[in-house]
Amino acid sequence: MLPAAGRRLFGTDGIRGRANVELTADLALAVGRAAGESVPEGQALVGRDTRRSGEMLSAALQAGFHSVGVDTIDVGVLPAGGIAFLTSGTRSSMGVVVSASHNPSADNGIKLLGRDGSKLSDDEEDLIEQRIRRGAPWKTALDEGIGTAFKMEEAADRYLAHLRESMPYTLRGISIVLDCANGAAYRVAPELFRQLKADVETFAAEPDGTNINDGCGATHPRFLVDRADGRLGFSFDGDADRLMAVDEDGAIANGDVIMAVIARHMKEAGRLKNNLVVSTVMANLGFRRAMERLGIDVVETQVGDRYVLEAMREHRAVLGGEQSGHVILADRANTGDGLLTAVRLLEVMASSGKELRELRKETITEYPQVLRNVHVADKHKLAAADLLWEAVRDAEARLQDDGRILVRASGTESLIRVMVEAPSGTEAAEIADELVEISRGELGSAGD
Repeated sequence: MLPAAGRRLFGTDGIRGRANVELTADLALAVGRAAGESVPEGQALVGRDTRRSGEMLSAALQAGFHSVGVDTIDVGVLPAGGIAFLTSGTRSSMGVVVSASHNPSADNGIKLLGRDGSKLSDDEEDLIEQRIRRGAPWKTALDEGIGTAFKMEEAADRYLAHLRESMPYTLRGISIVLDCANGAAYRVAPELFRQLKADVETFAAEPDGTNINDGCGATHPRFLVDRADGRLGFSFDGDADRLMAVDEDGAIANGDVIMAVIARHMKEAGRLKNNLVVSTVMANLGFRRAMERLGIDVVETQVGDRYVLEAMREHRAVLGGEQSGHVILADRANTGDGLLTAVRLLEVMASSGKELRELRKETITEYPQVLRNVHVADKHKLAAADLLWEAVRDAEARLQDDGRILVRASGTESLIRVMVEAPSGTEAAEIADELVEISRGELGSAGD
């Protein structure tokens, strides 16, 4: 089911929607055909997370590729970082991740990757969308020209070897607790840290097709906090492209904290190319202040790891990411990879001989931040919500340089996000609640 003309099919993280409602097998077939027509030669590598609808959509996508003469390599259930790595490693012309990442199990999504494993640009997605909207007639492969699927049974092993090789230290004596979100990391994450000799306890690693992200995973880090019991914790989302950590005191370390710790280590080691990091408008004010103290420049982008990567390439940066836990380590990957980020964080700990709680205390002091997700009738009317923007300006004037406000529409869901940072959590919450009420009055509550 295509959105109305004038609204993009592709959001900030590919195509998203409820499986068999907005994201149907017919649409997946059309995406496969259109993407396949954009690949004059070569093959497409396809993987997915653990959602019940994933097999259906993956099969439809591959049928679309096959119908226009493109072979597919099916890697099955695998983290997004592994799909990106293998797309590049097999010299495939395109990669496809069938996942809705952190969304509920009823949703699913399609992310298209270039031959280097990075997400397609907006322009490349727009060309594919234009082809989908034109519809038939499609290119028709015949006889031996029809594409076929090849199963890659060794996909997980190849990905694990890649991750192990990036870690120069053994993890003997380190206790790690994992939250796999009942998602794509449920097998490879425990196996990775066992192979690195850590003591590992794993939760949310029994997917049944409907329990992905259900009260667990990177969007529910308290789940792991309640189980870490003084140990280092790693929490992944559904496709494991993001990471939230839990330090030894049970405090959550989001993408800002993780990036700050890694950036400091890289600068001290002389490995922070061009002395800069890339972050988004969502980065905590404390992150910006920490980078200032360290003498590290910050380039800011809109939300979305694709935009982070574009800025990293433009400025030749090797580190970038988002508060949500997407971290891109350009010296080792072309996309966010939660498992690779965890390995890099462990490398910092091992080389410094310090626990995560020590490293964060030395590096960053976060400002209290309140984030409200507001389900509204029409998020596309946000730009014209004059009363809301007037209230934002008034609140910013009160905070001056001691806080920050960000109001934006979600790129993947039917809601707007209100973020407030202030000297105290109470003040941040009061301002956020005020803006939420005004936004509902101007944009309407969902279901109205």
